[in-house]
Amino acid sequence: MTKQERLIIFDTTLRDGEQSPGASMSREEKVRIAKALEKMQVDVIEAGFPIASRGDFDAVYAVAEAVKDSTVCGLARALDTDIDRAGEALKPAVSARIHTFIATSPIHMKMKLRMQPEQVLEQAVVAVKRAKRYTDNIEFSPEDAGRSEFEFLCRVLEAVIKAGAKTVNIPDTVGYNLPEQFGDLMARLIATIPNSDQAVFSVHCHNDLGLAVANSLSAVQQGARQVECTINGLGERAGNAALEEIVMAVKTRQDLFNCRTGVDSTQIVPCSRLVSNITGFPVQPNKAIVGANAFAHESGIHQDGILKNRETYEIMRAQEVGWTANRMVLGKHSGRNAFKSHLQDLGFQFSTEAELNKAFFAFKDLADKKHEIYDEDLQALITEARTEDYHETVKLISLKVCSETGETPVAEVILSVQGVGEQSALAKGSGPVDATFKAIELIVHSQTQLLLYSVNNITSGTDAQGEVIVRLGQGDRIVNGHGTDTDIVIASARSYINAINKMAFPEEKAHPQIGDV
Repeated sequence: MTKQERLIIFDTTLRDGEQSPGASMSREEKVRIAKALEKMQVDVIEAGFPIASRGDFDAVYAVAEAVKDSTVCGLARALDTDIDRAGEALKPAVSARIHTFIATSPIHMKMKLRMQPEQVLEQAVVAVKRAKRYTDNIEFSPEDAGRSEFEFLCRVLEAVIKAGAKTVNIPDTVGYNLPEQFGDLMARLIATIPNSDQAVFSVHCHNDLGLAVANSLSAVQQGARQVECTINGLGERAGNAALEEIVMAVKTRQDLFNCRTGVDSTQIVPCSRLVSNITGFPVQPNKAIVGANAFAHESGIHQDGILKNRETYEIMRAQEVGWTANRMVLGKHSGRNAFKSHLQDLGFQFSTEAELNKAFFAFKDLADKKHEIYDEDLQALITEARTEDYHETVKLISLKVCSETGETPVAEVILSVQGVGEQSALAKGSGPVDATFKAIELIVHSQTQLLLYSVNNITSGTDAQGEVIVRLGQGDRIVNGHGTDTDIVIASARSYINAINKMAFPEEKAHPQIGDV
């Protein structure tokens, strides 16, 4: 595969994807996702925005230490402080990239930056030159390029390429463009800019009109050779272009694309589930490629056609994207070494024996409840075990619920509250979950607002684990809680308590718009 034929996949799940309200990830969770992206053979992983907070810096540094085969990227505004911070965070990386940006649209320059076009041009060049102190792999983005004036956009891009930018990214920051229009913009830029052959042209599209993937693919057909995207289309507002859709569109329609990705598509579904599990953003059943119904056929006509020839109604094989039987061969009599080895195959590493023991005992408990254990169960189990360690100020000791026809449900909870000891409360509600939440609130008095309550089955069957996502809001803060159990009421209680614990320990975080391209 020649360089010209290669379509570079730039994943920004850890940076732009994290800007979804409630989708914040811990350092350890970012490393887990980064390792899964590396296993998928993603070319570039944008690990975060180091200047945003100490937590972001540490996460980028940790990803840079952990990832060996993919390029690790840090985002920076076109400011010396941002670029220096990114350079420091990327020091451990085998292959590092600094991605710097400044807005170029009239509305952004006037209303946000309060700068004249010539000042913006000068600052863009200075930023690229500053970034060269740390790496030769520099990417520049003119924020809101989709609404920028064409001649000025050409001047800026020509100047930053001359200054040393190896990649120039064209963002449709607000999802404003249409496919034909955006593809035409890409073609005109490449044809007009004198030194366009000295840089890779990239796209970064938002999904406000549901066109992020279409706009990205249109740009690829017109010469873009990098696409910035996220797992499950995660991202701010309506999200970003979905990596799985980009990769499989290019792979499936080779008659229309003169390029190929290096992505191992069989890792798409496992990575999708991991991201969903960690962020608490469930994948809708009819989501392309990774949705539970993506390869399901209910119509009799469709089923008949599939039985006669798969290609009558399927343009891809489910196995190509990782829809395989991920059944774990271990059972409740399996030993620790086999358990540890299997989890390592799934990308999980244990830093201490105590951590391994905790996960192993949780597996044994689950094996007593479920006859068959799937990889998805294990992912949820590890996420549950590690989120419980998240400043566990409040802990569920016991839960008793009474629910019967014609009677008001009642829940009694006993919680361990740090510094106070065990406390109990009894509450009635419209259902067992409502009663449980009200009983918890009688103890913790969180003064939060319940923004989301979501229940999903992790695998099929009546003995499946239930996964509950609770989203709580308090002022400007939004947090997700995660809980799993074969008993959905217990899973709900764990999820609510997990969110309460996160809310009690706010992490320093800059406003997400600070890093939006």
